[in-house]
Amino acid sequence: MSLLPYTRFACALLGAVTAATAAAAPFAYVPNQKSSSISVIDTAGDTLVRTLTAQGKLGDRVQAIDVDARGTTLYVVDAGHEQLLAVDIATDRMLHTVAIGADAEGVRLAPDGKTLAVCAEGQHQVLLVNAATFTIGARIKVRGRNPEHCEFSPDGAFLVTSNEGSSDLDVIDLATRSSIDTIATAGHPRGAAFLPHSQMLYVAQESANGVDLIDFGARTKVLTIATAERAAGVSAAPNGQRVYVANGSGSVSVIDVASHVVIREISVGKRPWNMALTPDGKKLYVANGRSNSVSVIDTGKLAVVAEIAVGELPWGVVIPSSKPRGD
Repeated sequence: MSLLPYTRFACALLGAVTAATAAAAPFAYVPNQKSSSISVIDTAGDTLVRTLTAQGKLGDRVQAIDVDARGTTLYVVDAGHEQLLAVDIATDRMLHTVAIGADAEGVRLAPDGKTLAVCAEGQHQVLLVNAATFTIGARIKVRGRNPEHCEFSPDGAFLVTSNEGSSDLDVIDLATRSSIDTIATAGHPRGAAFLPHSQMLYVAQESANGVDLIDFGARTKVLTIATAERAAGVSAAPNGQRVYVANGSGSVSVIDVASHVVIREISVGKRPWNMALTPDGKKLYVANGRSNSVSVIDTGKLAVVAEIAVGELPWGVVIPSSKPRGD
């Protein structure tokens, strides 16, 4: 009997499974600072489906995380153990570790997926880590103080750090691996986000209760948009039309990019911090640090549609391909 019909059926079935997997809603990953864990949320049903611990090896101060574009590997700042680690999502297995020293917080994967930038806040420097070999390729001193968040420019040529201690941003040229400029901000910069495929950068200003709009090409602040109190996290919509700002006072400000006006204030949990949008921009996931929860905002309705319990003191949220990966 010929096996050809069965082979064709198997290939068709594999293709259907692959297509269904590619079309499936992504997972959202939430690092819990005091639970030594990462909560996994299925964004299709907004339910908690797993808890990752790197097989019990995560320390007691899980800070920022990032994820590769395929959603297979998490990169985790484990401040309790003073290391950066890579975790295989499917098996919850630790793949790599590298020592990064004390008081590191932010981490970002470059648009090309080859380099990780770690903001070592207490060391006043940025570490560039090879994502494949997990070796440190450069230690770059910043001009400001206490760099907390790192953001790559959309073209991957520069890195920006938000410096809490000096209320400015460092501009790092990745070709020369050096800080080439600083940009003054309104006060206590925290989270930041570029508009997709743009030189416009939005930076939360905690003590100024607003968000700075930075013309990155011109290296200058354009204006400060007032928000609710203690602005902390920023996410930009994939279509570039809105910017969302998490405020520590318990809300998310929705900014219309064209008019620079806050068009809605949405109440969420206690001390919301860092956030992430689904790739289609239809839902925003907000980590509520003091509520031990994640609020889900429908960006069409501009309303909270779910609140999901997670671990203790969630730091933020990442979702695969929820931010631009180059032009």
